[in-house]
Amino acid sequence: MASDSGKQTLGIWMTTALVIGNMIGAGIFMMPAALAGFGGISILGWLVSSVGAILLARVFSALTKMIPKSHGGPYAFARAGFGDYIGFLVAWGYWISIWIANAAITIAFVSAMSVFFPIFKTDPLVGVAVSLATIWGLTWVNSRGVRSSGKLQVVTTILKLAPIVIIIIGGFFYFDPSNFVPFNTSEGSSLEAIAATGALTFFSFLGVESATVPSDKVRNPRKTIPRATMLGTLITTAVYVLSTVVIMGMIPSADLAVSAAPFADAMRIMSGGLGEGILAAGVAIASFGALNGWIFIQSQIAEATAADGLFPEIFRKENRHGVPFWGMAIGSSLSCGVVLMNYTDGLVEQFSFMILLSTFCTLIPYLFASASFVVLSLQNSKRNQSLAGIFTLGSLTFAFSLWAIYGAGEASVLWGFILLMLGTPVYVYMKWKNNPDE
Repeated sequence: MASDSGKQTLGIWMTTALVIGNMIGAGIFMMPAALAGFGGISILGWLVSSVGAILLARVFSALTKMIPKSHGGPYAFARAGFGDYIGFLVAWGYWISIWIANAAITIAFVSAMSVFFPIFKTDPLVGVAVSLATIWGLTWVNSRGVRSSGKLQVVTTILKLAPIVIIIIGGFFYFDPSNFVPFNTSEGSSLEAIAATGALTFFSFLGVESATVPSDKVRNPRKTIPRATMLGTLITTAVYVLSTVVIMGMIPSADLAVSAAPFADAMRIMSGGLGEGILAAGVAIASFGALNGWIFIQSQIAEATAADGLFPEIFRKENRHGVPFWGMAIGSSLSCGVVLMNYTDGLVEQFSFMILLSTFCTLIPYLFASASFVVLSLQNSKRNQSLAGIFTLGSLTFAFSLWAIYGAGEASVLWGFILLMLGTPVYVYMKWKNNPDE
């Protein structure tokens, strides 16, 4: 490791920005339209999913304190609770899910930028070139050290939150309570509507674990990571819920349900034609910041797994800035391959399918983290610990994770499981390579 790597650490604000930036991507800008068909009751769905996210944040915070060497976050937690094989499967699925998701985030960024540069959408070759340049440009930024990535994450997080906060504050001057009547506009019961919107919105909290992954790059991790995880989750929850309430109060549900850009429509009500440009920039910045954060996380999860001999050694080789550059480059190369699939007519369906797999593989770590929390808490239990509290928190987060996996759909679960099993030969090979006599 380079001699200056000790200086390359993330403080509380950079770590918090990593959590917020990875959770708040381009998806938030379409969420009000997706929820409009349910009516105002979808706010209760947000609250339900928010409770699940906050409970998960508490579990990740507690696990960080329980496991001194928790580099790799979900991987380290699963390995500590259930051994090398389960830890490997979590890392394998999580790593794959990130480089697939990074391709989707890149495409969302280029799509948003096409508002300013229409050629990005009309000329596929230009779109591909910009997409690949974005991935490799952010890979270069991340290769300069964790603080380089962290500084960019802080800036993009502030910029992406700015237009949303403007809408939250200014939108109340255009708020019409009658837009929430009737409260439940779906065809199902109130309970069914809350369950459906809760499952839908829970996916917006993917990334709650982000601060735990680079724990060896965080300053005073036992304090910083829990604080950043909880603070980031609470800020994100407030942004999600308040922005949805305001936009639903500004735009009638019938119009909102068919809106292609609900935040832009809200901004247009407030500021006229200026709205579309501001929100397109917001979507682009949100995607750009999320891509920066996930490229960083992708390299850290692979490095942590390689350090334990479960991924090839190349994933932990660091450059002079203390960054596992080759592992990062491999992940970015795979993301570029998925991007190219999206620009090939015959492969668009496969691209969409891979995004579905990515979602499932991101949720699996939550399931094992919840179970590991209970197992490790019982192993290290003290007299002043409440067993009822341990089981309640662990059971609730486990149930929320199962609920989200169910919401991902049958095809996602089936093929996601197959994808995880395909990692088994890699695990067997790595174990044999490191212990050939066993």
